[in-house]
Amino acid sequence: MGIKSSIRQVITHISLCLLFLCIPLLMAPQAGSWSELPRNPFMARHLQSFILLIGVFYLNYYLLIPRLYFQRKYIVYGIILLLALLSVTFLPDLLFRGQIPAPPPEAPGRHKPFISMELSQNFFSFLVVVFSSLMLRINTRWKKAEDEKLQAEVSLLKAQINPHFLFNTLNGIYALAIEKSDLTPDAIVKLSGIMRYVLNEGNKDFVALSKEIAYISDYIDLQRIRLGNTTQLHYSAEGDTAGLKIAPLILITFIENAFKHGISTEEPSDIRIRITCSTKELHLEVSNRMVSRRKSGNESSGLGLDNTAGRLRHLYPGKHRLLIEEKDAYFTVSLHMEL
Repeated sequence: MGIKSSIRQVITHISLCLLFLCIPLLMAPQAGSWSELPRNPFMARHLQSFILLIGVFYLNYYLLIPRLYFQRKYIVYGIILLLALLSVTFLPDLLFRGQIPAPPPEAPGRHKPFISMELSQNFFSFLVVVFSSLMLRINTRWKKAEDEKLQAEVSLLKAQINPHFLFNTLNGIYALAIEKSDLTPDAIVKLSGIMRYVLNEGNKDFVALSKEIAYISDYIDLQRIRLGNTTQLHYSAEGDTAGLKIAPLILITFIENAFKHGISTEEPSDIRIRITCSTKELHLEVSNRMVSRRKSGNESSGLGLDNTAGRLRHLYPGKHRLLIEEKDAYFTVSLHMEL
Protein backbone atom coordinates (compact mmCIF):
# COMPACT_ATOMS: atom_id res chain seq x y z
CA MET A 1 0.00 0.00 0.00
CA GLY A 2 1.41 3.42 -1.01
CA ILE A 3 1.93 6.37 1.35
CA LYS A 4 -0.91 8.35 -0.24
CA SER A 5 -3.26 5.39 0.07
CA SER A 6 -2.30 4.93 3.75
CA ILE A 7 -2.85 8.62 4.53
CA ARG A 8 -6.20 8.52 2.74
CA GLN A 9 -7.22 5.45 4.76
CA VAL A 10 -6.26 7.09 8.07
CA ILE A 11 -8.20 10.27 7.21
CA THR A 12 -11.22 8.17 6.24
CA HIS A 13 -11.15 6.24 9.53
CA ILE A 14 -10.79 9.41 11.61
CA SER A 15 -13.65 11.08 9.73
CA LEU A 16 -15.96 8.10 10.17
CA CYS A 17 -15.14 7.84 13.88
CA LEU A 18 -15.89 11.54 14.41
CA LEU A 19 -19.13 11.18 12.48
CA PHE A 20 -20.04 8.14 14.56
CA LEU A 21 -19.35 10.06 17.77
CA CYS A 22 -21.69 12.86 16.65
CA ILE A 23 -24.66 10.53 16.89
CA PRO A 24 -24.99 10.89 20.71
CA LEU A 25 -25.13 14.67 20.27
CA LEU A 26 -28.24 14.24 18.16
CA MET A 27 -29.73 11.60 20.46
CA ALA A 28 -29.13 13.36 23.78
CA PRO A 29 -32.45 14.33 25.40
CA GLN A 30 -33.13 17.37 27.56
CA ALA A 31 -30.44 19.48 25.91
CA GLY A 32 -31.46 23.09 25.81
CA SER A 33 -28.61 24.15 23.56
CA TRP A 34 -25.41 22.73 22.07
CA SER A 35 -23.37 24.48 24.79
CA GLU A 36 -25.17 22.42 27.45
CA LEU A 37 -24.42 19.05 25.80
CA PRO A 38 -21.06 18.43 27.56
CA ARG A 39 -22.88 18.67 30.92
CA ASN A 40 -25.76 16.45 29.82
CA PRO A 41 -25.44 13.04 31.54
CA PHE A 42 -27.44 11.31 28.81
CA MET A 43 -25.07 12.58 26.16
CA ALA A 44 -22.05 11.60 28.26
CA ARG A 45 -23.39 8.08 28.72
CA HIS A 46 -24.14 7.63 25.00
CA LEU A 47 -20.78 9.10 24.07
CA GLN A 48 -19.08 6.56 26.36
CA SER A 49 -21.04 3.73 24.72
CA PHE A 50 -20.10 4.86 21.25
CA ILE A 51 -16.42 5.14 22.17
CA LEU A 52 -16.60 1.58 23.44
CA LEU A 53 -18.30 0.50 20.19
CA ILE A 54 -15.47 2.06 18.16
CA GLY A 55 -13.04 0.10 20.32
CA VAL A 56 -15.02 -3.09 19.67
CA PHE A 57 -14.89 -2.42 15.91
CA TYR A 58 -11.09 -2.15 15.78
CA LEU A 59 -10.57 -4.94 18.30
CA ASN A 60 -12.73 -7.21 16.15
CA TYR A 61 -11.22 -6.04 12.85
CA TYR A 62 -7.51 -6.22 13.71
CA LEU A 63 -7.35 -8.89 16.41
CA LEU A 64 -10.37 -11.12 16.94
CA ILE A 65 -11.28 -11.87 13.31
CA PRO A 66 -7.78 -12.75 12.02
CA ARG A 67 -6.69 -14.65 15.15
CA LEU A 68 -9.95 -16.32 16.16
CA TYR A 69 -12.64 -16.20 13.47
CA PHE A 70 -10.32 -17.04 10.54
CA GLN A 71 -8.66 -19.70 12.69
CA ARG A 72 -12.09 -21.32 13.33
CA LYS A 73 -11.93 -20.69 17.09
CA TYR A 74 -15.59 -19.80 17.14
CA ILE A 75 -16.32 -20.58 20.82
CA VAL A 76 -13.57 -18.29 22.15
CA TYR A 77 -14.56 -15.68 19.57
CA GLY A 78 -18.21 -15.80 20.73
CA ILE A 79 -17.29 -15.58 24.44
CA ILE A 80 -15.11 -12.48 23.86
CA LEU A 81 -17.87 -10.82 21.83
CA LEU A 82 -20.35 -11.55 24.63
CA LEU A 83 -18.02 -9.92 27.17
CA ALA A 84 -17.63 -6.94 24.85
CA LEU A 85 -21.42 -6.62 24.56
CA LEU A 86 -21.81 -6.65 28.36
CA SER A 87 -19.12 -3.98 28.64
CA VAL A 88 -20.78 -1.73 26.08
CA THR A 89 -24.18 -2.19 27.76
CA PHE A 90 -23.37 -1.86 31.47
CA LEU A 91 -20.01 -0.11 31.83
CA PRO A 92 -21.40 3.37 31.03
CA ASP A 93 -24.14 2.84 33.62
CA LEU A 94 -21.54 2.02 36.27
CA LEU A 95 -19.46 5.08 35.39
CA PHE A 96 -22.41 7.47 35.43
CA ARG A 97 -24.44 5.89 38.28
CA GLY A 98 -26.26 8.55 40.22
CA GLN A 99 -25.77 11.22 37.56
CA ILE A 100 -28.64 10.19 35.28
CA PRO A 101 -32.12 10.74 36.70
CA ALA A 102 -34.19 7.61 37.00
CA PRO A 103 -37.03 7.11 34.54
CA PRO A 104 -40.55 7.82 35.83
CA PRO A 105 -42.15 4.92 37.74
CA GLU A 106 -44.39 2.64 35.75
CA ALA A 107 -47.79 1.34 36.72
CA PRO A 108 -47.84 -2.13 38.31
CA GLY A 109 -47.61 -4.95 35.83
CA ARG A 110 -46.09 -2.83 33.09
CA HIS A 111 -42.57 -3.20 31.77
CA LYS A 112 -40.03 -0.42 31.76
CA PRO A 113 -39.90 0.71 28.14
CA PHE A 114 -37.00 3.10 28.77
CA ILE A 115 -34.66 0.33 29.95
CA SER A 116 -35.91 -2.04 27.28
CA MET A 117 -35.28 0.59 24.60
CA GLU A 118 -31.77 1.25 25.92
CA LEU A 119 -30.88 -2.44 25.86
CA SER A 120 -32.31 -2.93 22.38
CA GLN A 121 -30.46 0.13 21.11
CA ASN A 122 -27.14 -1.04 22.53
CA PHE A 123 -27.63 -4.56 21.19
CA PHE A 124 -28.53 -3.30 17.70
CA SER A 125 -25.54 -0.91 17.61
CA PHE A 126 -23.25 -3.71 18.77
CA LEU A 127 -24.48 -6.05 16.02
CA VAL A 128 -23.96 -3.35 13.37
CA VAL A 129 -20.39 -2.77 14.55
CA VAL A 130 -19.52 -6.48 14.70
CA PHE A 131 -20.99 -7.40 11.33
CA SER A 132 -19.59 -4.33 9.54
CA SER A 133 -16.08 -5.06 10.80
CA LEU A 134 -16.50 -8.72 9.85
CA MET A 135 -17.66 -7.89 6.31
CA LEU A 136 -14.88 -5.36 5.79
CA ARG A 137 -12.25 -7.80 7.00
CA ILE A 138 -13.53 -10.61 4.78
CA ASN A 139 -13.60 -8.23 1.80
CA THR A 140 -10.01 -7.13 2.51
CA ARG A 141 -8.87 -10.74 2.75
CA TRP A 142 -10.62 -11.59 -0.51
CA LYS A 143 -8.97 -8.68 -2.34
CA LYS A 144 -5.56 -9.66 -0.97
CA ALA A 145 -6.06 -13.23 -2.15
CA GLU A 146 -7.08 -11.97 -5.60
CA ASP A 147 -3.98 -9.73 -5.79
CA GLU A 148 -1.70 -12.61 -4.79
CA LYS A 149 -3.35 -14.86 -7.36
CA LEU A 150 -2.94 -12.17 -10.02
CA GLN A 151 0.75 -11.74 -9.25
CA ALA A 152 1.29 -15.49 -9.42
CA GLU A 153 -0.48 -15.74 -12.78
CA VAL A 154 1.49 -12.82 -14.25
CA SER A 155 4.78 -14.33 -13.05
CA LEU A 156 3.82 -17.62 -14.66
CA LEU A 157 2.98 -15.92 -17.94
CA LYS A 158 6.32 -14.09 -17.94
CA ALA A 159 8.18 -17.33 -17.25
CA GLN A 160 6.46 -18.96 -20.21
CA ILE A 161 7.08 -16.10 -22.63
CA ASN A 162 10.75 -15.31 -21.98
CA PRO A 163 12.25 -18.78 -22.64
CA HIS A 164 10.02 -19.11 -25.70
CA PHE A 165 11.48 -15.94 -27.21
CA LEU A 166 15.09 -16.74 -26.32
CA PHE A 167 14.79 -20.23 -27.76
CA ASN A 168 13.72 -18.91 -31.16
CA THR A 169 16.41 -16.21 -31.16
CA LEU A 170 19.12 -18.76 -30.43
CA ASN A 171 17.83 -20.82 -33.33
CA GLY A 172 18.45 -17.81 -35.59
CA ILE A 173 22.01 -17.39 -34.34
CA TYR A 174 22.61 -21.11 -34.82
CA ALA A 175 21.45 -20.84 -38.45
CA LEU A 176 23.94 -18.02 -39.08
CA ALA A 177 26.77 -20.03 -37.51
CA ILE A 178 25.96 -23.05 -39.70
CA GLU A 179 26.18 -20.81 -42.78
CA LYS A 180 29.47 -19.33 -41.45
CA SER A 181 28.09 -15.88 -42.13
CA ASP A 182 30.30 -12.82 -41.56
CA LEU A 183 27.33 -11.30 -39.83
CA THR A 184 27.50 -13.83 -37.00
CA PRO A 185 29.60 -11.57 -34.66
CA ASP A 186 27.15 -8.67 -35.09
CA ALA A 187 24.28 -11.03 -34.43
CA ILE A 188 25.94 -12.24 -31.23
CA VAL A 189 26.39 -8.62 -30.06
CA LYS A 190 22.71 -7.94 -30.73
CA LEU A 191 21.70 -11.09 -28.89
CA SER A 192 23.91 -10.10 -25.95
CA GLY A 193 22.07 -6.79 -25.65
CA ILE A 194 18.72 -8.53 -25.94
CA MET A 195 19.56 -11.06 -23.24
CA ARG A 196 20.88 -8.31 -20.98
CA TYR A 197 17.60 -6.48 -21.34
CA VAL A 198 15.56 -9.61 -20.63
CA LEU A 199 17.59 -10.44 -17.52
CA ASN A 200 17.81 -6.89 -16.11
CA GLU A 201 14.42 -5.48 -17.08
CA GLY A 202 12.21 -8.52 -17.72
CA ASN A 203 11.36 -9.07 -14.04
CA LYS A 204 10.33 -5.47 -13.41
CA ASP A 205 6.70 -4.47 -13.34
CA PHE A 206 7.22 -1.53 -15.69
CA VAL A 207 10.10 -0.14 -17.72
CA ALA A 208 10.69 2.97 -19.79
CA LEU A 209 8.96 2.66 -23.14
CA SER A 210 12.10 3.95 -24.86
CA LYS A 211 14.04 0.93 -23.53
CA GLU A 212 11.36 -1.49 -24.68
CA ILE A 213 11.37 -0.02 -28.20
CA ALA A 214 15.18 -0.07 -28.32
CA TYR A 215 15.05 -3.74 -27.34
CA ILE A 216 12.51 -4.44 -30.11
CA SER A 217 14.69 -2.58 -32.61
CA ASP A 218 17.67 -4.76 -31.66
CA TYR A 219 15.55 -7.85 -32.15
CA ILE A 220 14.42 -6.71 -35.59
CA ASP A 221 18.01 -5.81 -36.57
CA LEU A 222 18.98 -9.33 -35.55
CA GLN A 223 16.29 -10.72 -37.80
CA ARG A 224 17.46 -8.51 -40.69
CA ILE A 225 20.93 -9.97 -40.33
CA ARG A 226 19.55 -13.50 -40.30
CA LEU A 227 17.10 -13.08 -43.20
CA GLY A 228 19.07 -10.81 -45.50
CA ASN A 229 17.09 -9.95 -48.65
CA THR A 230 14.85 -13.02 -48.58
CA THR A 231 12.03 -11.17 -46.79
CA GLN A 232 10.40 -7.80 -47.27
CA LEU A 233 10.66 -6.22 -43.86
CA HIS A 234 9.15 -2.82 -43.05
CA TYR A 235 9.64 -1.44 -39.55
CA SER A 236 9.01 2.00 -38.05
CA ALA A 237 8.75 3.45 -34.55
CA GLU A 238 7.30 6.95 -34.31
CA GLY A 239 6.26 9.38 -31.62
CA ASP A 240 7.51 10.76 -28.31
CA THR A 241 8.21 8.14 -25.63
CA ALA A 242 9.46 10.54 -22.95
CA GLY A 243 8.03 9.73 -19.53
CA LEU A 244 6.02 6.71 -20.71
CA LYS A 245 6.32 3.28 -19.12
CA ILE A 246 5.14 -0.16 -20.20
CA ALA A 247 5.13 -3.73 -18.90
CA PRO A 248 8.32 -5.36 -20.24
CA LEU A 249 8.28 -8.02 -22.98
CA ILE A 250 4.60 -7.51 -23.69
CA LEU A 251 4.99 -6.37 -27.32
CA ILE A 252 7.75 -8.68 -28.50
CA THR A 253 5.55 -11.78 -28.70
CA PHE A 254 3.40 -10.31 -31.47
CA ILE A 255 6.51 -9.30 -33.41
CA GLU A 256 8.28 -12.60 -32.83
CA ASN A 257 5.16 -14.45 -33.96
CA ALA A 258 5.29 -12.66 -37.32
CA PHE A 259 8.85 -13.85 -37.92
CA LYS A 260 8.04 -17.33 -36.71
CA HIS A 261 5.00 -17.86 -38.95
CA GLY A 262 5.60 -15.39 -41.78
CA ILE A 263 8.89 -16.63 -43.19
CA SER A 264 9.17 -19.10 -46.08
CA THR A 265 11.87 -20.01 -48.59
CA GLU A 266 9.28 -21.23 -51.08
CA GLU A 267 7.04 -18.17 -51.47
CA PRO A 268 7.19 -14.38 -50.96
CA SER A 269 7.44 -13.26 -47.34
CA ASP A 270 6.29 -9.87 -46.15
CA ILE A 271 6.40 -8.54 -42.58
CA ARG A 272 5.25 -5.08 -41.56
CA ILE A 273 5.72 -3.65 -38.07
CA ARG A 274 4.70 -0.19 -36.96
CA ILE A 275 4.79 1.35 -33.48
CA THR A 276 3.15 4.74 -32.93
CA CYS A 277 3.33 6.60 -29.62
CA SER A 278 1.30 9.59 -28.51
CA THR A 279 0.37 11.12 -25.18
CA LYS A 280 -0.08 8.12 -22.87
CA GLU A 281 -1.10 5.88 -25.78
CA LEU A 282 0.62 3.29 -27.92
CA HIS A 283 -0.49 1.61 -31.10
CA LEU A 284 1.26 -1.51 -32.38
CA GLU A 285 0.38 -3.03 -35.71
CA VAL A 286 2.07 -6.20 -36.91
CA SER A 287 1.13 -8.00 -40.10
CA ASN A 288 2.73 -10.86 -41.95
CA ARG A 289 1.85 -12.70 -45.11
CA MET A 290 0.46 -16.12 -44.25
CA VAL A 291 2.81 -18.67 -45.76
CA SER A 292 2.49 -22.42 -46.09
CA ARG A 293 4.81 -24.26 -43.76
CA ARG A 294 4.96 -27.49 -41.89
CA LYS A 295 4.41 -27.59 -38.20
CA SER A 296 6.82 -29.64 -36.16
CA GLY A 297 5.37 -31.97 -33.59
CA ASN A 298 6.62 -29.88 -30.68
CA GLU A 299 5.58 -26.50 -32.08
CA SER A 300 2.99 -24.80 -29.92
CA SER A 301 0.33 -23.02 -31.91
CA GLY A 302 -0.58 -19.64 -30.45
CA LEU A 303 0.84 -20.26 -26.98
CA GLY A 304 2.82 -17.02 -26.98
CA LEU A 305 -0.13 -14.99 -28.26
CA ASP A 306 -2.53 -16.49 -25.70
CA ASN A 307 -0.11 -15.84 -22.84
CA THR A 308 0.50 -12.24 -23.89
CA ALA A 309 -3.25 -11.67 -24.26
CA GLY A 310 -3.55 -12.98 -20.69
CA ARG A 311 -0.90 -10.54 -19.46
CA LEU A 312 -2.71 -7.67 -21.14
CA ARG A 313 -5.99 -8.62 -19.45
CA HIS A 314 -4.27 -8.71 -16.06
CA LEU A 315 -2.04 -5.63 -16.39
CA TYR A 316 -4.20 -3.35 -18.53
CA PRO A 317 -7.83 -4.19 -17.71
CA GLY A 318 -10.09 -1.86 -19.65
CA LYS A 319 -7.06 0.01 -21.00
CA HIS A 320 -6.26 -1.95 -24.14
CA ARG A 321 -7.88 -3.19 -27.32
CA LEU A 322 -6.40 -6.23 -29.03
CA LEU A 323 -7.59 -7.31 -32.46
CA ILE A 324 -6.16 -10.39 -34.18
CA GLU A 325 -7.50 -11.27 -37.61
CA GLU A 326 -6.70 -13.09 -40.84
CA LYS A 327 -7.67 -11.17 -43.95
CA ASP A 328 -6.51 -11.06 -47.59
CA ALA A 329 -3.72 -13.60 -47.01
CA TYR A 330 -2.32 -11.54 -44.10
CA PHE A 331 -2.25 -12.26 -40.38
CA THR A 332 -2.64 -8.94 -38.55
CA VAL A 333 -2.32 -7.92 -34.90
CA SER A 334 -3.55 -4.47 -33.86
CA LEU A 335 -2.99 -3.35 -30.27
CA HIS A 336 -4.02 -0.05 -28.70
CA MET A 337 -2.81 0.59 -25.13
CA GLU A 338 -3.25 3.35 -22.56
CA LEU A 339 0.07 3.73 -20.74
